[in-house]
Amino acid sequence: MQLNKQYLLIIFFVLLTQFAFSQEVAKSDTVAKYSHATVAEFNEQLDDIFNDPNFSSAQWGVVIQSLTNGEYFYKRNEDKIFIPASDLKLINSAASLVNLGFDYRFKTEIYRRGKLDGSILKGDLIIKGFGDPTISGRLYDGDITQIFEDWADSLLELGIDEIDGNIIGDGSTFDNVNLGEGWAWDQESEWFAAPTGALSLNENCVDILIKPTNKGQKAALSVQPLTNYVTLINRVYTVPADSVTEISVYRERGTNIITVSGTVCEKTDTLRYFSTINSPTQFFVVVLKDVLQKKGIVVKGFGTDVNDLTDPLDYSKANLLFTHKSVTLSLILNIMNKNSYNFYAEQLLKTLGYEKEKYGTVANGLKVVKGFLSTIGVNTEGLSIVDGSGLSRLNLVSPKQFISLLSYMYKHNLFKYFYNSLSVAGRDGTLAERFQKTRVEDNLHAKTGMLEGVRSLSGYIYTGDKEPVAISLIVNNVIVPMKLAENLQDLICVRLANFKRK
Repeated sequence: MQLNKQYLLIIFFVLLTQFAFSQEVAKSDTVAKYSHATVAEFNEQLDDIFNDPNFSSAQWGVVIQSLTNGEYFYKRNEDKIFIPASDLKLINSAASLVNLGFDYRFKTEIYRRGKLDGSILKGDLIIKGFGDPTISGRLYDGDITQIFEDWADSLLELGIDEIDGNIIGDGSTFDNVNLGEGWAWDQESEWFAAPTGALSLNENCVDILIKPTNKGQKAALSVQPLTNYVTLINRVYTVPADSVTEISVYRERGTNIITVSGTVCEKTDTLRYFSTINSPTQFFVVVLKDVLQKKGIVVKGFGTDVNDLTDPLDYSKANLLFTHKSVTLSLILNIMNKNSYNFYAEQLLKTLGYEKEKYGTVANGLKVVKGFLSTIGVNTEGLSIVDGSGLSRLNLVSPKQFISLLSYMYKHNLFKYFYNSLSVAGRDGTLAERFQKTRVEDNLHAKTGMLEGVRSLSGYIYTGDKEPVAISLIVNNVIVPMKLAENLQDLICVRLANFKRK
């Protein structure tokens, strides 16, 4: 009972603060319209806001700088380093745009090894991957295996309807360190902690569909893509409609045994959950084999990882059949940044390593990223970057470093691609539900970051004078409800959007 009281008090506190925030926004947007002030007066206003006693145990790092004349609207702990969460993707994105180009496309090469005997390939089909994160249903109306079906059609057009050997997946352009440094071991099943792989399907996850049955009975579970690669253990029961749906998904470490537990209310629509998989290359080729056979191509051998072969592949004895290419990097960045997809970011970091250092590792990717930062004049003192997505709590970046990056990209000829990849306030991505019906809507373009105890927001906004401004608002060690931190960030942005110089 005591726990329930505490929970209700927290909810009441959050709602009360949310109401106060909405009143502040309403006052700022509809009554005052613009806050005519000097920068010094604006500084005082923000000091009052950041001295909120709710954050006495937290630490804010803030830089707000004019992109017109370089004047600082506000600085607070600007050189201290903070856990940036997904704002780190800004660094990865900028480095990738500058080093790879906005029109860079990932490739996947399909080879045959062996002779053609009529319509029979007397040998193996080889798939060589280079890190494409988009072989999934995300760009194909949810059809996870659409690309594989297209490949099957291409093989049939080439006259191949039987493969006498194996389907070999070659993911050797990347290393086999699939998870990031400092990632939480108990999050390995979660879609946002998907492993990397030079060959990756469905972002190295399976979709788990949960459909209620009769009350008291086990729910019906199915998996997409349809495959025997994973084993589902069903511990989900159907409960009355007035009960609570609670689902947990756990993949046993180092295996593809996935336990789905909990309850689902009867008459509920089919629910979709996700789990990561183990061994991305093996998953890729097993599903590909299934798709080819469903399309009428007989495969007599197995789906196998190149690492399981006794002898290394000799491509001088292989024939390139065709090459699949992804959409452009600019579109990939839009998907990655607006929705904060960690998998895309990690694939991109290793791709930087492959393209510039000839081997896709995190270390090689970070070598490129840090070299880029040094080249553009970002002070890297105290900087710590260990992954590409910001999922690790070992990443440490200062607000000033983010502002330096944002300022550089603002002047770069690739800025429009960088800018367009960011979430737009009140419109899309992680900012779709924030800032609606305020002057920030359609104005702020930014990247959000979220970890336990961490909220970050960095990007671009225009003041009431239409003055372009770069912002970085990061808070660490938050122990109050995280919504309060977001409310404070929102309030700062509303003040900026309304600010007009005297």
